[in-house]
Amino acid sequence: MASDPPGEIVEIWTDGGCKPNPGPGGWAAILKFRDVVKELTGAERETTNNRMELTAAAEALAALKRPCLVRLHTDSEYLRNGITRWHEGWVRKNWRNAAGDPVKNMDLWRRVLDAAKPHRIEWLWVRGHAGDAMNERADELATAARENIKRG
Repeated sequence: MASDPPGEIVEIWTDGGCKPNPGPGGWAAILKFRDVVKELTGAERETTNNRMELTAAAEALAALKRPCLVRLHTDSEYLRNGITRWHEGWVRKNWRNAAGDPVKNMDLWRRVLDAAKPHRIEWLWVRGHAGDAMNERADELATAARENIKRG
């Protein structure tokens, strides 16, 4: 994907979180293709950080209308490791982890995997709260979504 023309790649930044964890949570995704930027957000009253991170990725990928080249930036090692390292073993073991227990958040892992199928995706980890402007924006959007659901 590194050799693909930059204008043909959809850049996505995702974030999700809860406060407290578990508790009210929010997620956000920013999609950028050429000069077009789209922001997506949502929230749940009772959830976890990991569920919000997975929801952000699933919603972002589901928003794409055709197969795309994607660079997805996440500050969640859980999401990145799950999608790039762990999920094949889970599927092989009928959605059981190394201890033989059911995989947590299996419903959302399946959503992410299904939403990812039509695309070529480079999953990139970015350190949270380290100055990446788009990651910071995704964090602001997820926090605002969480705060809005707490008030409503």
